[in-house]
Amino acid sequence: MSQALKHTTHHKHLSLAATTMDLIGFPHLVLLILACSGAIAPATSSSGGSWELLQDSVGVSAMHMQLLHNDRVILFDRTNFGASNLTFPPGHPCRNNTRDQALPGGDCTAHSVEYDVASNTFRALSIFTDTWCSSGYVAPDGTLVQTGGWGDGIRKVRLMPACSGSADVATCDWSEKPTDPDVLAAGRWYATNQKLPDGGAIILGGRDQPNYEFYPKAADDPTTTTTLPLQFLSDTSSNSMYLYPFVHLSPGGNLFVFSNNRAILFDYKSGAVVRAFPTLGDGAPRNNPNAGSSVLLPLKPNATEGAEVLVCGGAPASSNDAVAKGRGFPPALTTCGRIKITGDDPNPSWVVEEMPSPRVMGDMILLPNGEVLIVNGATDGVAGWDSANTFNPTPVIYRPDLPVGTNRFEEQRPMGTPRQRTYHASAVLLRDGRVLVGGSNPHQFYVFGDGVKFPTELSLEAFSPYYLDASNDERRPSIVDPSPSSPVSVGYGGQLALLFRVPVRDTVVSVTMVAPSFTTHSFAQNQRLLFLEVQVSKAQKLPVVGGGAVLPADDAYAASVTMPASKVLAPPGYYMVFVVNGRIPSQGIWVHIQ
Repeated sequence: MSQALKHTTHHKHLSLAATTMDLIGFPHLVLLILACSGAIAPATSSSGGSWELLQDSVGVSAMHMQLLHNDRVILFDRTNFGASNLTFPPGHPCRNNTRDQALPGGDCTAHSVEYDVASNTFRALSIFTDTWCSSGYVAPDGTLVQTGGWGDGIRKVRLMPACSGSADVATCDWSEKPTDPDVLAAGRWYATNQKLPDGGAIILGGRDQPNYEFYPKAADDPTTTTTLPLQFLSDTSSNSMYLYPFVHLSPGGNLFVFSNNRAILFDYKSGAVVRAFPTLGDGAPRNNPNAGSSVLLPLKPNATEGAEVLVCGGAPASSNDAVAKGRGFPPALTTCGRIKITGDDPNPSWVVEEMPSPRVMGDMILLPNGEVLIVNGATDGVAGWDSANTFNPTPVIYRPDLPVGTNRFEEQRPMGTPRQRTYHASAVLLRDGRVLVGGSNPHQFYVFGDGVKFPTELSLEAFSPYYLDASNDERRPSIVDPSPSSPVSVGYGGQLALLFRVPVRDTVVSVTMVAPSFTTHSFAQNQRLLFLEVQVSKAQKLPVVGGGAVLPADDAYAASVTMPASKVLAPPGYYMVFVVNGRIPSQGIWVHIQ
C-alpha cells in the first residue's frame, strides 16, 4: 500500500485553502459600530446535514484521534493484536519490538496514521510500544503528547509534532520517551489527561490507579515525579476500575472530576476537594465501561461564574452483568445531567434532561456555534468486546443556550448513511466545521465479513452539520483577514482584528474559540469553547492589495475581538477561531495564544 493514498471524489465542504479575494486588513476603513455580542442567535429548525465517506480504509482503526494546527489528524489504534491493514511503504523500517505480545519477531504494518484534511490523503506513522486505551493532550508548541497504554507501553510518553510539510514526511514521526524521569510515574491504562494553565497536564485514574500525576516531569519538583492519591476515585469505584474519569478545567482554576455517578471540584494544587456535588439522577454509572460522555459547556467572555458541565448517556449498572452472562443487551440510558460547577450556590443540583433516544458509547463534540453534537454509539449494551447489539445511527444536536424547560435536543436527518460505529470509535471537530468520525472495533482482533456484527471499521467519514447545508450559504461568513494559511499569534487580553464577509448578516454575530480535542472512548479530552468579547463594525470600503482602486464591499465587516484574559480560561496553545453569524459559522483560522 502506498504511503499517501488520494481520494478522487469532489468534496462539498468549505475549502481549507486561503480565500482568493484580494483584500487586506483594516487601514483607511470607514467603520460604523454595529454590534457587540457574546451570545448566539435564536434556534431555527435545522434537522439537516450530510454524511460523506472520505476514505473506505486507512488501514488502521481510529481508536484515538487528535487534530493538530497543521490541519492533519493523528489517529492510532493499539499494537497488541497483530498486523494492521496498512503496510509500511518500501524502505520504511519495520517495528521490531521483542516485547510485543502479538508479533515479537517484527511487524511491518502501521498502527498510527496522519490524515491530511485538505488533500484527503494519509500516510503511515510508527509507534513502538502499545498505545491501547491511552490518553493525550497538545502541548503549547502544538506537539501531541500521548501518555500510557498497555503492557510494555503502560508508562510510556510519546510525542508527535505537527509536521510542517511534505518535505519532512520521511523523518516527521512519533518519538518515545524511554526511561525515568521522562516516563509516567505509574502505569496508565484508560486514564484521562487535562491540560493545565501552565501548559502541562494532569493525568488522572486508569485501571488500578486511584491517583494522579503531572507531566512534564521536573527533577526539582517532587510532586511531578510521583503519584498523588485521589480518595474520590477510590470512593466511587468498588472494582478498581477508575476508567476515563470525566475531567474539565473550570474557569475558577479547579478541576471538575466526574467518576461513576458523582463529581467533585478539585484543587489540584493543594490536593483539596473544594466541593462535592450530589449523585447524578438515579445513580446509574456514566464512565467506562458504562460509557456515557461529558462536555464543559461553552464559556462566556472572561467567565469566572456560571460554568456548566453536561453528562449524557451511559448504561444502567445491571447492564454489565446482563451482558457478561449472556442475558441480552439492556437498553442504554436516555438521560443527561447538567450542573453549574462555579458560582455562589452552595448546593448546586443536577438538571436532568431526556435525549430523543438511548445512547451508550456516544461522542459529544462542541460545534463552532456553541451547540453540542452527539454521534456514534449504541442504544443498548455496554462498552466492550461484542457487548452491544444495536447501533444508534441518528446524530443529535443539543442547544445549551435554550431556556430550561424547552427541548434542547434535536434529532438530525442527514443525507447519506453512516457506518456503524460503537466501541472504540472516535470523533473530532475540523477547522472547516465538519466533524471527522472514525474507528469502531468491538472485537479482540480486526474482524471483517458480511456475517460479522459490527465489523472492524478502518474508514473515515465526515459529518457535515446543518449549518453547512447549501441553504445557509448566504448567511455563512468568510474570514478574509487573517488568512487561514498560517496561525496568528496573540497574547492574553490582547486584541485580534478580523475582517470577514457575509452576504446576509444576522442581528447577532459572535466569535468563538475552540480547543481541539483528544478523543477516545466516548470522551473528548481537553475540549473547550469560549465565546469572546467582540465588536463588529461595517467596513464600507476595502482597499485592494497593492493600493490604487477601492473595492465596494457592502457585505464586509470588521471584528475587534478581545482574547481571554488568563491561562485559566484558555491554557496556552493552538485554538480554532470562528465567526458565527447567528448560528452559521465560518471556517476557522488557527490562533496561537501564549
